[in-house]
Amino acid sequence: MNLPDDNIKGLALAVSSSVFIGSSFIIKKRGLRIAGSHGVRAGIGGYSYLREPLWWGGMLALIAGEAANFAAYAFAPAILVTPLGALSVIVSAVLAHHLLQERLNIFGALGCLLCITGSLVIVLHAPEERPLFSVAQIWTLAMRPAFLLYVAVAVGTTLVLIWVVPSERATTNIFIYVAICSIVGSLSVVSCKALGIALKLTFGGDNQLMRLETAYCIVIVAVCVVTQMNYLNKALDLFNTAIVSPIYYVMFTTLTVAANVILFQEVQQTADVVTQLCGFVTIVAGTFLLHAT
Repeated sequence: MNLPDDNIKGLALAVSSSVFIGSSFIIKKRGLRIAGSHGVRAGIGGYSYLREPLWWGGMLALIAGEAANFAAYAFAPAILVTPLGALSVIVSAVLAHHLLQERLNIFGALGCLLCITGSLVIVLHAPEERPLFSVAQIWTLAMRPAFLLYVAVAVGTTLVLIWVVPSERATTNIFIYVAICSIVGSLSVVSCKALGIALKLTFGGDNQLMRLETAYCIVIVAVCVVTQMNYLNKALDLFNTAIVSPIYYVMFTTLTVAANVILFQEVQQTADVVTQLCGFVTIVAGTFLLHAT
């Protein structure tokens, strides 16, 4: 099958993004360990890692990965880009095994495989995105009641997890901090898609950078990224990297697909809906298996 040049560029960027992001988990984890040995740990609210050069090295790798991922969405549809996020789980698990001495037993490995398989099933059977030609077009879609309801539920859930759930529970349940990152991440992808389209059109001669909608998207992405980084640091500091990485990937992918389905409201065949539900059940089984190990 011959892929269009833009899709090839998008896939190449997505692969490089996964390598950078997968590596960043390990580098940041090493930095967090060093910082926690002579300061207040990130998992209990400390920020001593901000003075640790190795953590900043991981942060730079993460920024490079997110930048590549951001660019990938501008060239290729999400249905091609998102599945390759599974590569970051593999990269992270391999590096954690060799560099952090973090081991997964056979059931953990099986859970990881189930998570990735279920996510790929959902993404590969998600409806294709419609062509987008301006930031205003995405903003109009985002203002429809269904997506506004999703945003309200996502923001409300995030606030409950941050302010209502006791910190003692959050530090012992891996899903709390990872859920915050994933929910916020699903909102950031939509804004990143809009910004990617804006930059692509601008470079093509149709300036989108001066539009008010573009400014809104920049603010949303900035807030989402800061929130994601804060709670991802907490999760990495408290839990095994080889478990954080696949669970984060699974939850982020599932919510991102859900957000895109609600935003674009593409008509789906019954077979695709059933297949997506099967993929979701596979994900649930995998995450519970991972959590149990």
